[in-house]
Amino acid sequence: MTEIDDIMLNFSPASLQLLNGILAVVMFSIAIDLKISDFRALSKAPKPLVTGLFSQFIVLPALTFGLVILSQPRPSIALGLMLVAACPGGNISNFITHRAGGNSALSVSMTAFATVGAILLTPLNLAFWGNLYAPTRDILRATHIDPVSVAITVGLMLVLPLILGVMLNAKRPDVARRLRKPLQYLSMAIFLAFIVLALAANWDFFLGYAGAVAVLVVVHNTLALGGGYSVATLAGLSAFDRRAVTIETGIQNSGLGLVLIFGFFGGLGGMAVVAAFWGVWHAISGLALAAVMNRTEAAR
Repeated sequence: MTEIDDIMLNFSPASLQLLNGILAVVMFSIAIDLKISDFRALSKAPKPLVTGLFSQFIVLPALTFGLVILSQPRPSIALGLMLVAACPGGNISNFITHRAGGNSALSVSMTAFATVGAILLTPLNLAFWGNLYAPTRDILRATHIDPVSVAITVGLMLVLPLILGVMLNAKRPDVARRLRKPLQYLSMAIFLAFIVLALAANWDFFLGYAGAVAVLVVVHNTLALGGGYSVATLAGLSAFDRRAVTIETGIQNSGLGLVLIFGFFGGLGGMAVVAAFWGVWHAISGLALAAVMNRTEAAR
């Protein structure tokens, strides 16, 4: 069997552009839930937001590096784990936080701030942690990633739709209200369908290698959720806020990860399998955790 580090997945430029568009629509559907007043309120009481961003961009990448050092996976798998950890919160985190009885406003705001921060922090985290581990350092050197190009990609896909969504909600709240639910459900359905089609185009490959990453992804996701919960607990956040921080840390934007993998790493096998498996697993684990959390009302 061909080594996973040597395989490049089949993914056409048109498919990549379609994925970019889907993620932009997903981000826009999240943004029309936001008001400028939400940001002002957080500026007066920023502790939950700062705690969440610290968990997202500092604690999770550090935990991921520890997992890589302990498990010593194939280099492309290791870099895939690092890239997923460097991405902002996932686009279903807000829905799952709501289902868990957590602070949905905090969750949406964390997604927004993390998305803006990802322009700088995603390439910075990937470069920092990837270069600390010799096998992934070799991949990074071979691909010659331009951080500016990564920042532009993240900005066009996530930040521009975020700004447009907030503006629409501010200028035409009636339109935003009508669009909100249908757009969120439609965008998520299209995104999931796209992942299924991408898997189908490379099905034999995924069948052969999914087992190599399944356990690592489950452990990685568990670390992410546990890390978020621990950081929020140590910071003394209420259970209401703690649920949001836990889920936001454990639900990663694997769709953005796939875009970066196909756009800058040529669809490198191990990285793509990690991001695709994350895209499925974090939804399962997040919904299961939400069901458990929702059995008791969170203290505010």
